[in-house]
Amino acid sequence: MRAKVLFSLILGAVLGTAMADDSAVSWDGLVQVKPKQMDAVFLLPGADFRTYTKVMLDPTEVAFKKDWMKDLNRQRSPGARVSQEDADKILSAARQNFDDIFREAFEKAGYPVVTSPGPDVLRVRTGVMNLDVNAPDTQSAGMSRTYTANAGAATLVVEMRDSTSGALLGRVLDSRETRETASMQRATSVSNLADFRALFGNWARISTKGLEELKAHSPVPEDLKPKQKLD
Repeated sequence: MRAKVLFSLILGAVLGTAMADDSAVSWDGLVQVKPKQMDAVFLLPGADFRTYTKVMLDPTEVAFKKDWMKDLNRQRSPGARVSQEDADKILSAARQNFDDIFREAFEKAGYPVVTSPGPDVLRVRTGVMNLDVNAPDTQSAGMSRTYTANAGAATLVVEMRDSTSGALLGRVLDSRETRETASMQRATSVSNLADFRALFGNWARISTKGLEELKAHSPVPEDLKPKQKLD
């Protein structure tokens, strides 16, 4: 439990720093490079991703946007408010679906998912932070209906480490909304899940493709400059 709390605190600190600070050098020695499809990418100078042919996937950390439930319940009638049980179910579903989607994506990309460290194993630690579900479908809602143009938003955090030494090799950050419909649509647990699964799937595809690109550009230059583009 302490490890999970510590990871969440680290992710929160890094997230705030990366989104607000353009110094492009993180506190742990990683250097921000010019990203292609993510908001921010930090790499360790000299890191070599070519040796990794397998991945270890840590269970995903998931956390709501600060005060999400309190702010949402202010806008809802007493019979439609989100309970802690409702919130826990949303977090559990997000965690399970994200883990399943990322596992499938890496396996499809040719990276066996293993549970033990090794010299050819990359440890991937993920977090879905600032989860913001615009219109959660609760059991207590009765006959009420909620309409929205998109299901919500979240921020992805990915850490890549050498599985044997634990050395931090890279970090990726990206904030996105779910797909937006042309008009307001009724929000249900099914539609919310489908939209967030689509967002997670997009992140998974970008992540596996990004690993291939890192391998193609390895080793990372020792003299890596902030905001440098990897050729």
